[in-house]
Amino acid sequence: MNTPAEILQIWIGNGVKKAGLPLVKMILLGMAAGVYIGFGAHAFILATAATDPALSATAGKLIGAAAFPVGLMLVVLCGAELFTGNNLLTLALMDRKITPAQLLRNWVTVYLANLAGSVLLALLLAGSGLYGGAAGERAMAVAVSKVGAPFLEMVIRGILCNILVVLALWFQAGAKDLVGKIWAIWFPIMLFVFAGFEHSVANMTYIPLGMFLGADVTLGQFLLGNLLPVTIGNLIGGAVIVPGMYYTVYKPAK
Repeated sequence: MNTPAEILQIWIGNGVKKAGLPLVKMILLGMAAGVYIGFGAHAFILATAATDPALSATAGKLIGAAAFPVGLMLVVLCGAELFTGNNLLTLALMDRKITPAQLLRNWVTVYLANLAGSVLLALLLAGSGLYGGAAGERAMAVAVSKVGAPFLEMVIRGILCNILVVLALWFQAGAKDLVGKIWAIWFPIMLFVFAGFEHSVANMTYIPLGMFLGADVTLGQFLLGNLLPVTIGNLIGGAVIVPGMYYTVYKPAK
């Protein structure tokens, strides 16, 4: 495996590559990531909706959380651009390998592309016929629950979520084989879903899907009641706390 100091250099290099992507590639790969994370959200909803009534709600949530990480596996191993993962581009910024303008270009483009891909998938899922009965009820309940918490609580859940997401990405960069990367991704991502933390890109599928199915959620609640605070939290956890700590500890001697 790679050492933490080696992982830092890997992610600085990743940041340079990601910041330098042509705009069209950035958009296409960003849309792909929105779809991939949406597949994980779809799996979570179906798993929790179809859980045997003899099992507790906690057991059902654990089953759904176990299915969700396929989304980030697809992003990392198949290649895609995910806003929450790209929060680690601050490592390249700290090392003066990219400029603030390059960083913001990537974040804004990828975020909007993630949103486009996620909403497109939500629209297709809503029209797929898979969300009748318990699955549809579960999807709408998830959407409603995600716009009901106070702003600060959503920020905190977003911080905790993206600490785990970028740790999963840091973790997998330490593995030198495919199976190692899969396991490195699975544990932290399963944990954040089971713990009830909030991921902005996953919510770009969860909430629009519920809205398309008839959930009592407005566009304003979606954007201001969830995406805004969760995105703020994701940035704090994924772009400040984790990269700030690891760069401080493992930065190369000048």
